[in-house]
Amino acid sequence: MSLEELIDKCKKGDRKAQEQLYRQYANILFGICLKYSRNKSEAEDSLHDSFMTIFDKISQYKSKGSFEGWIKRITVNTVLQKYRKEEYLKVITDNIEEEIEVETAYADIGLQTLLKYIQELPNKYRITFNLYVLDGYSHKEISSMLGTSPGTSKSNLARARMILKEKLENKTTRAIIGLLIFALGGTI
Repeated sequence: MSLEELIDKCKKGDRKAQEQLYRQYANILFGICLKYSRNKSEAEDSLHDSFMTIFDKISQYKSKGSFEGWIKRITVNTVLQKYRKEEYLKVITDNIEEEIEVETAYADIGLQTLLKYIQELPNKYRITFNLYVLDGYSHKEISSMLGTSPGTSKSNLARARMILKEKLENKTTRAIIGLLIFALGGTI
């Protein structure tokens, strides 16, 4: 069955089509949920909520643009909605800490370790870090998505980078920082 047929059947409420759509995209969307969540359980809840929203709003998809992009956007928005109204996303001041430049020293750090460190960040820092570094949103876009100012987004990103740097320095030697720098495109 083509994707268009599958979407059309989902629009009609066909449970088998919904199940097939779920199986086709669950792993991709779970990765997004996991990236923005503090743990696997929270990510599973977000995945469930995302699919409920997708099935509820699938009639709004007009086959313009990528369907995968559309469901990814719904998933990100569903996860962010949990945090958007919570006060701890905002910082008291918009003071922006300097970005830290670290000399490149390459080391072997596992993706699971890096993901664990990112998941351990406080919500406001984790979400801003993921949106900016991993998903490529601008500070203006992030501030709009989270209901904060661009300065707050910049400050949260700087603090997230600082916390990650400290975790890496405390965990092992300075050599580990190198791979993170490499993975993040030059600076942390």
